[in-house]
Amino acid sequence: MSRILLRMPNTRFYSKCLQSKEEISTSAPNPEVRVFARRKRQKKALEVSNEESKNEPIEQKPCGLPDIEEFAYKKANGPALSSKISGKLEATPDALVVGTEVASEIGARGEPPANWEKVLEGIRKMRATEDAPVDSMGCEKAGSSLPPKERRFAVLISSLLSSQTKDNVNHGAIQRLLQNGLLTAETIDKTDEATIKDLIYPVGFYTRKASNMKKIAKICLLKYDGDIPSSLEELLLLPGIGPKMAHLVMNVGWNNVQGICVDTHVHRICNRLGWVSQPGRKQKTSTPEETREALQLWLPKEEWVPINPLLVGFGQTICTPLRPRCGMCSVSEFCPSAFKESSGPSSKLKKPSQK
Repeated sequence: MSRILLRMPNTRFYSKCLQSKEEISTSAPNPEVRVFARRKRQKKALEVSNEESKNEPIEQKPCGLPDIEEFAYKKANGPALSSKISGKLEATPDALVVGTEVASEIGARGEPPANWEKVLEGIRKMRATEDAPVDSMGCEKAGSSLPPKERRFAVLISSLLSSQTKDNVNHGAIQRLLQNGLLTAETIDKTDEATIKDLIYPVGFYTRKASNMKKIAKICLLKYDGDIPSSLEELLLLPGIGPKMAHLVMNVGWNNVQGICVDTHVHRICNRLGWVSQPGRKQKTSTPEETREALQLWLPKEEWVPINPLLVGFGQTICTPLRPRCGMCSVSEFCPSAFKESSGPSSKLKKPSQK
């Protein structure tokens, strides 16, 4: 029988001569038949990568964001760092690990952006009326009439529910929990999850958050006598709690300022103003956590607490995510992003004169 040659289009193929009978198709009994096959380089590389990951110790694998917080929050390998302000290197849990590219800047304050004080003062004047949702319904308002211990727990639960949820929706959920006596670790632990889900609906991811509320209540009862953790490290170990929430709880619940609470509004506005950038680059920060790290390098510590409600309210009323109202903003002359994202009628209003 003559040799059979299969002709294929001119592309990246290679020929392979099959030697064993098991490798030969029944339709081509000749062991000398040449069969053409596409190289599977990507699959092989993937198999190698998977094989390596199996041998990797579990504790060295990156850990994803705790459940549902809206920004990337990952553990990094290497020694942990507790504070950028003190300049001291102290071991802390992996949840506080800072990337090596950021760690190299610790101890050296970053250069403040030009005119930042004028911008901050201008935003304060625009926010003087305190008419934003955060001013009356923010997480820090939760349980304001309760005793200190109960209020701390209420702020923690409000922070948990705030992720991917508007302030008015979150405030409504907290009020329903309060009216049903479900803002303590003891009562939440005794209440079935279905009831909690009904009361917090329609906050974002309400099913997951109801489950996390039960877990947090149990942890607080067993480890903290119904109170909440008093350290940033321990707060970050709670299910569903990330850096933004933990810093807010430390600031409001324990009056212990260890960092800036940066949410999506603060992240967006700081990048629009050109106040932050990636370490060693001029590119914008890609996550709120990167924004927090960059902002803490130069912003005076006395501004760390007020900067959050100030910029959140500014982001809710003027510097909105879509179609920011640059025409109504009194500091647009200092903003490198002014009028670049605006397309609505309100953005074309005459800019108010500065006094």
